Amino acid sequence: MIAIDHLRHVNAEPARIARERYRAGSIEPTSGVAPGFTQANMIVLPRDWAFDFLLYAQRNPKACPVLDVSDPGSHATMLAPGADLRKDLPLYRIWRDGKLSEETADATAAWAEHSDLVSFLIGCSFTFETPMAEAGIEIRHITDKSNVPMYLTNTPCRPAGRLHGNMVVSMRPIPASRVADAATISGRFPAVHGAPVHVGAPQEIGIEDLSKPEFGDAVRIEPGEVPVFWACGVTPQAAVMASGVPFAITHAPGHMFITDIPDSAYHA
Repeated sequence: MIAIDHLRHVNAEPARIARERYRAGSIEPTSGVAPGFTQANMIVLPRDWAFDFLLYAQRNPKACPVLDVSDPGSHATMLAPGADLRKDLPLYRIWRDGKLSEETADATAAWAEHSDLVSFLIGCSFTFETPMAEAGIEIRHITDKSNVPMYLTNTPCRPAGRLHGNMVVSMRPIPASRVADAATISGRFPAVHGAPVHVGAPQEIGIEDLSKPEFGDAVRIEPGEVPVFWACGVTPQAAVMASGVPFAITHAPGHMFITDIPDSAYHA
C-alpha cells in the first residue's frame, strides 16, 4: 500500500502532536493544522451496514474516496500507527436512527455500544489546500480562522443497498483568474476528491443562499471571486440522515482525523 511505503521515512511529529492535543480535549476545525499531512473524514458503522457503505463509496468515489477500512471492532488505522480513532479527532457526532444524537470530544462510550464497528476513513479536500496556498491561492476559511462552508446539493448519489442521499460539497471563493489553477492543483489529488464538481451558479446544484451553509461557516466572497465547489466527505452524513441509519459515529464537519501520511502520497 502506498500509505505504508510513505510511513517508513516520514517524520509525522506534527500530525502526532495534533492528535495528542485532541485526545487531551482540544476542539478546533483542522483546516491548516499539521500542513502537509493528509486529513480524513470518518464514518463508523456496525458490521451489518459496512458492506452497504463500502458499495456506496465504490459507486460514489468523487464524494467518498476511501483511504482505509478497519477490521470490525478495531479502532486503529494503518494511516497513523498508534492512533485511537475513538479519541484522536477533535469532535465527533453520534447518530441514532438517522438523527444527530450528540456531539462529543471522546467517542469511547458510544464506540462501546457495538462490538463490531467498522471505520471508514475518507479523503478530505483539506489535503490539497496546502499546495493551493503554496501556489498563492488564498484559502478564505483559513485566513478568517473559520470552518469551511459545506452545502447539501440537489445532486443525488448513486444508491447502494439501504443507503441513499445527495452529495455534499465544500466551497472556496477563488479569484476568477485563478479558478483554472485551483482546478488543476486539486485535480492532481483524485484520492481526496480531486477537481471541483461545479464552478459558479450555486443555484444549479440546489444552493439558494451561500450565506447559509448546512455545515461549517459562511465565508466572505470578495468582488471578482467565484464560488468553487468540491465534493465533500460529509456526504456520508447526508446518507445517514436520508437513510435513517440506526447507529453511526462520524467526525463533526471540519474536524478531521489527521493521518501520518504526507499529502504527496496521494498526488497523482
